[in-house]
Amino acid sequence: MKKIRLAIFASGSGTNAEAIVKYFRNHPRLEVIGIYSNNPNAYVLQRARKLQVPAHVFTRQELKDPAFADKLKAQQVDLIVLAGFLWLLPAHLVARFPQRIINIHPALLPKYGGKGMYGHHVHAAVLANREKESGITIHYVNEHYDEGAAIFQARCPVYPDDTPDTLAQRIHTLEHKHYPLVIEKVALALAE
Repeated sequence: MKKIRLAIFASGSGTNAEAIVKYFRNHPRLEVIGIYSNNPNAYVLQRARKLQVPAHVFTRQELKDPAFADKLKAQQVDLIVLAGFLWLLPAHLVARFPQRIINIHPALLPKYGGKGMYGHHVHAAVLANREKESGITIHYVNEHYDEGAAIFQARCPVYPDDTPDTLAQRIHTLEHKHYPLVIEKVALALAE
């Protein structure tokens, strides 16, 4: 039986990418075939080496070129997983992988989404608005930042003495717990 092939896109440290790779390491139906980054200095590339997962670095120009989608298709990528990937995907790439690109966002969308809303910026905005809860949203990717249909949300409390860092720790816990499970569910549904 052919395995479902996942490509992870990441721009930064890569804690989610590592959690995903470890979760699917000996999975009978799914495999991570590579970690792709737009940042040649991203720590996720070191994680990829340690995890013995092929790492690929690409430029903005390469991402915009339809040949990039052709390469992913040639590698038989079934699902693209964004894990802290900061660039907007070009419309032609989204069109080539309809309902086959998912992202995780560190807030309860539709609040606190959009260009520039990632990581610390999101948590600082949540705290500035005195929200009582935050969480994660896993969603399909379309040609706009954080506007694709939601697949899953998980919530956590926001405490009065929280800082962006303490809130980020709770959000990371939710991400690492839920993202691999949702990826698995979405990927297995593709194979049906």
